[in-house]
Amino acid sequence: MTRVAAVDCGTNSIRLLVADVDPATGDFAELDRRMRIVRLGQGVDRTGRLAPEALERTFDACREYAAVIKELGAERIRFVATSASRDAENSDEFVRGVLDILGVEPEVVTGDREAQLSFDGATKELLGAEHLEKPYLVVDIGGGSTEFVVGDDSVRAARSVDIGCVRMTERHLVVDGVVVDPPTPERADAIRADVAAALDLAEETVPLSSAATLVGLAGTVTTVAAIALGLEEYDSAAIHHSRVSLERVRDITGKLLASTHEERAAIGAMHPGRVDVIAAGALVLLAVMERCGAREVVVSEHDILDGIAWSAA
Repeated sequence: MTRVAAVDCGTNSIRLLVADVDPATGDFAELDRRMRIVRLGQGVDRTGRLAPEALERTFDACREYAAVIKELGAERIRFVATSASRDAENSDEFVRGVLDILGVEPEVVTGDREAQLSFDGATKELLGAEHLEKPYLVVDIGGGSTEFVVGDDSVRAARSVDIGCVRMTERHLVVDGVVVDPPTPERADAIRADVAAALDLAEETVPLSSAATLVGLAGTVTTVAAIALGLEEYDSAAIHHSRVSLERVRDITGKLLASTHEERAAIGAMHPGRVDVIAAGALVLLAVMERCGAREVVVSEHDILDGIAWSAA
């Protein structure tokens, strides 16, 4: 077993996983898993730069993670940075800060590599699941981008497109720095149009309707699942491998779009950092399900973070 630390730094959140991993046997023992909402991608779609306050929030989380990694004695660290870091003109500031704190340079991976890691993390434990038909379509709805991967025992096709809960919220639901609550139908339609165009791009590479099982990853999907399950507080064990029907996703999306900030914040399983972006994220999920003809989504708590850990080992 090799003790590894995996860090996934996305547009909205930064997450840490420390685990003992044996690639030869497939053994995987999780020691610590945590997440902080840092909104690294704040304003990137508009300015093209990482904001100073967003960088400091991210570095503060890195300091916390460095202490955990040292305490648990991880032998290897892999830090993967995704959409916001790819898009920013001043990404070098981000790289230097992470290197100073964690002693490892963040890998600003391509969208295709991000998709591969997400697929690995989500499907390694599904490959023996006889009740789930192959091929899988793994959809990772992030803050700035969404990854689509079709595969069975290996990846057949992958594509990353620039639709995510933070990017869609900032582009269509923010006026004078404040999120419109609740959004008007016209603003929701603008998100739908952006998502439809992005799905057209994804379909140039990935046959979305060819998959037998839709597997959904990341905070938007898990939060929608928590709402569907009626959880009073977030419960990873209950959410992992739960199934949410298309009709239930459509109903939840409609309610989120009609709700105020206070109403969404009152949902027991809602992370405070997702309150303002969950409606846009749910719209992305619904559009994906409708486009690929999925009657349900299988929800996975294992995603790119687990894929990074496997690759580090």
